[in-house]
Amino acid sequence: MRDFQSRDFQSPGRSAVIAQNGICATSHPLAAKVAVQILEAGGNAMDAAIAGAILLGLCEPQSTGIGGDAFCLFNLPGSDDVHAMNASGRAPAGLDAAKLRAEGLDVLPLTSPHAISLPGAMDGFIRLAKDHGKIGLKAILAPSIHYAEAGIPVAPKVAFDYAQSGATLWGAGRRHYTLQDTPLTVGQMFRAPGQAEVLRRVAMDGREGFYEGEVAEDMVASLNAAGATHTLDDFAAVRADYTDPISGTYKDIELVEHPPNGQGATAILMLNILKHFDIAGLDPMGADRAHLEAEAAKLAYDTRNRVIADPDHTARLDHMLSPETAAKLAEMIDPNAAIPPSLPGAEAVHRDTVYITVVDKDRMCVSMIYSIFHSFGSGLASDKFGILFQNRAAGFTLEEGHPNEAGGGKRPMHTIIPGMVKRAGKIEMPFGVMGGAYQPCGHARFLTNMEDFGMDPQTAIDRPRCFAEGDTLNVETGYSEAVAQALADKGHTVTRAETPIGGAQAIRLRPDGMLEGASDPRKDGIALGY
Repeated sequence: MRDFQSRDFQSPGRSAVIAQNGICATSHPLAAKVAVQILEAGGNAMDAAIAGAILLGLCEPQSTGIGGDAFCLFNLPGSDDVHAMNASGRAPAGLDAAKLRAEGLDVLPLTSPHAISLPGAMDGFIRLAKDHGKIGLKAILAPSIHYAEAGIPVAPKVAFDYAQSGATLWGAGRRHYTLQDTPLTVGQMFRAPGQAEVLRRVAMDGREGFYEGEVAEDMVASLNAAGATHTLDDFAAVRADYTDPISGTYKDIELVEHPPNGQGATAILMLNILKHFDIAGLDPMGADRAHLEAEAAKLAYDTRNRVIADPDHTARLDHMLSPETAAKLAEMIDPNAAIPPSLPGAEAVHRDTVYITVVDKDRMCVSMIYSIFHSFGSGLASDKFGILFQNRAAGFTLEEGHPNEAGGGKRPMHTIIPGMVKRAGKIEMPFGVMGGAYQPCGHARFLTNMEDFGMDPQTAIDRPRCFAEGDTLNVETGYSEAVAQALADKGHTVTRAETPIGGAQAIRLRPDGMLEGASDPRKDGIALGY
C-alpha cells in the first residue's frame, strides 16, 4: 500500500492525519474537535461518536438531526468481533399502502407527510451510550446543548446545500431553519434553542424525554396538523435493535456491512461482481474501469430493489450474497457496451447524510451513519422544539406484495450504510461513504482504489467518482473529456455531476500501531487526532 508521504506536495490535496491515541474523522471540523475532546476527557470511542453525531445535526442541519435515523458498527476493546445497531425508525401504525394506492399514488412523494417515518436515532444513541459508553448522557450531550444555544457559523458546503435545497423547507421548518424566510449563507449563525431544550430533557430523563411527554406531543401534534397518522403510541414504541453484521471478501479483505433494512449487501454484491474482472490491470481513472463499475452498480442495485426491505420481510439475502449470483450477473456485463438503463428503482434518491468514525486509545472502533434522508428531510419541523422530520418512508415502494411495500410498523429500505474492513481477521478500518444511493458504489470504489491500486485512504477518497443513476452516468469534473467521450462511445449517457458525488471518512489502524485518518474534501470536515 502506498505510503501517505508519497503524495505530490506541489499539488492541491490533504495529508492523512497520523495519531497514536485517538482520531475522529467526520464532515465538520467542530464535530471532530468535540469528539477528540471527549476522548481526551476520558470518554471512549462510542461516547465521542455519539457526541459528534448529535452535534453534526446542528453543524449540518440539512443532512441530519434528532428527527432522523442511524446505523452503527462497532467493536469492544480487545475484540475484533463487529457488532451492529439498527436505529432506524418504523412507519407509523396507520400507514396503509392500499389506501395510498386508492388515492392514486404509485410512489410515496418526498414531501408527503406519509413519507415521514419515526425517528430512531435517539433511541439508538441512548442505548449505545448506556451499554457501551463511559461518561454518560449528560456529558455526551453537553457540547450540543451549548452550541444549539450559542449557534454555529454556517460552513461553505452547508451554505451550498442551503442554496440548492432550502426551498424544500415548509411550515415550521422555514421558521426554525431559515433566517427571516431566507436560506442561511456562509458565516451566518444557525441556532436551535428548541433542540437545546430537547437535549436537556434527554440528558435528565433518557428516552422518555424524547419519545414521551411534551417533546413527543409537539412532534405528534405537528405531524397530525400536516395530515400524517402518527400517534403518541407510535413514538413510545420506537426501539433500536442490536443485530448481526453481514460480510463478504474482496482479495485480502473482509468487508463488514450492516444487514437489511440497510443496503450494505449491495456493496458486497458489487465487489463480488467486480472480482470477475481484472480491475487492477486497468487505468484507475480510465473509461474501462468506470464502465465496469457502472455496470456492476446497475446490476447490484437492481438486485437490491428486488430484495432489501424490513428485516422481517427480506427473504432472499443469501441469494443476493451468494458467489453464484454474482457470477451470473458478471456474465451480463459487456466490457465494451452499456446495459440499457431500464432497470427498475424502488426508492427515492438523496445526497445528504453525515458519517462519523472514531477510534480510541483502546482501539475501540465506531462506524456511525446518521441521516434525515432527503436534504432537509421532509422540510417540516415540529412547531415548538424545531425537530426536523425525516422523509425516510419514501424509501418504501407502493407495489402490492413487494417485500418493501409500505406498511404500518415496517422499516423502509435504507440507503445509509456504515462500513468496517477486516484483514486476516483483525479490524483494520472503520469507514463510510455518504451520498444516498451512491453509498454501496462508493464503498466498492473506495476499497478497490485501495486494494487494486495501492492507494492510501486519503488518496482513495480524493480521487474522482462516477455513478450510474437512472438513465445517466454522472461523472465528476476530475474525469477528463477524453474519458467522458470514451464512456459515451460505450453507450452511456454521460453528464457532468452538478454536485460532488458523496463524501467519505475513514480511519486505518496501521501495522505500526498508529492511526491514520482521512476526510473527504467534498465536505467541510477533517480528520483530527491526538
